[in-house]
Amino acid sequence: MNSKEEDNINGENINSENINSEEINIDEQIIEVENNYKFGWNGYSEITNGRFAMLGFLAIILIELFSQKSFLNWAGIF
Repeated sequence: MNSKEEDNINGENINSENINSEEINIDEQIIEVENNYKFGWNGYSEITNGRFAMLGFLAIILIELFSQKSFLNWAGIF
């Protein structure tokens, strides 16, 4: 798209420097997100489980870095 096509949107010459919020019609909707605990499979549980998984992986990496052994060797599994 060239600059002439960009300036001519819907048959109107629009200078992008002179656009204010009153000229733009946007339907505003308020979306409320509930971060309350609910039993079962839901977004809150998935976010919480993901955060704990990230902490677990970080802990394993730190253990391997500081002990100079693999995690399985350090834990006595191998």
